[in-house]
Amino acid sequence: MSGQERKTVLDLPLKLVLTEEGSTVFIRQNKKLTKFKLADNVEEYGLALEKFVPPSVQRMLLIDYISKIEISRVEFVSRRQEVMDLSKLIVYGLLYRQFNSEVFNLVLASEMIKRWNRSNPQSIIDEKTRFNEGFLQNFLKERERTVSEVREELLAPLRVVITQNSNLLPDEKNVQLFLSEKFLFNLRPVVWFILVKFRGLEGYDVLLKDIRSGLSKYMEKSRIAEYVALMIIELAVNAENTNLKREAALLYRGPMDANSVLFEPKIRQRVIEELEKKGEAVYLSWKIGGTSSSIGTQGKLQITLYNRDVEYREIKDNIDSKKQADLKKKSLFDFYKELPQGGGDMDLGLYYLSYLNEACEKVGVKFESLVSQIKESDTTVISLSFNL
Repeated sequence: MSGQERKTVLDLPLKLVLTEEGSTVFIRQNKKLTKFKLADNVEEYGLALEKFVPPSVQRMLLIDYISKIEISRVEFVSRRQEVMDLSKLIVYGLLYRQFNSEVFNLVLASEMIKRWNRSNPQSIIDEKTRFNEGFLQNFLKERERTVSEVREELLAPLRVVITQNSNLLPDEKNVQLFLSEKFLFNLRPVVWFILVKFRGLEGYDVLLKDIRSGLSKYMEKSRIAEYVALMIIELAVNAENTNLKREAALLYRGPMDANSVLFEPKIRQRVIEELEKKGEAVYLSWKIGGTSSSIGTQGKLQITLYNRDVEYREIKDNIDSKKQADLKKKSLFDFYKELPQGGGDMDLGLYYLSYLNEACEKVGVKFESLVSQIKESDTTVISLSFNL
């Protein structure tokens, strides 16, 4: 199953910056918002959580209540899986939201709706039409069997393609089957209302075919979620290791193997405690384009890593040179398999940029990376931008 489904609660403190709509809803519910300062020194209002329920956060993403998510840690190794799960949760959530919007537009542009609007000018259905949520829920509940049949009409052909794909491992097939259902599960109620209401009419089969085609496209896009998660955690762990080695050199003056701090538990723990006292953490943030944003920004995701006092020029030069590296001669699986146990350094994250870039190109996702520096605070900033 996908990463966000593995645990019911993720033990990972995070800050959620709310959109204007999200803030309004929480304030109306008498929920107190927290004021906090983010890695870029901007103060925002939102929610500060010590732990969180993944589906709840993803639901807030889907309904456009969250504009940014940020975590900060001195060390990431002990929360490696949680960070990866959070990253995948965000990418999947944005893809669900984009697919939902695209299907809604397909439905409105269908011949069925055009014909309905011509015949019923007083009751046209378009993007401005407001449906009573209670009415929609009751309508769909009374027709659960029909909804299930429509869902099966959409999924059955895809299910055959997935199960007969000899290039997929059994676990990969299960993930694809799960995702196909998840994408449909997150469609807005009005889409199901229209599909049920107009089922069997002229143009219905064409619309199903178009939705199925869109679903296939987004399932392909979803493959980048794993790539993004792996690359993010490698960059974060590398920043962590850089900080640990630097602090260890200050604590243990004299000859000492710099790598011992990474593998000797007592030394490592002491160094971590010192970094925590100094407040020298690595920050990761996910900035999310809203559904009401200007055209072209709705599917935008910007992931930024902030780390103080690292070798800015070396990192920038490495990223610029290696993000275009030719890695076609070796698969990602082989690349990881050949690494020594516990090995790998910055190159792992850097080479991963090439894999991610290639994966994004294949599925039509625009991807850019940039390294910059905030001179006032000696902070290196690595930004990864995606247009889903």
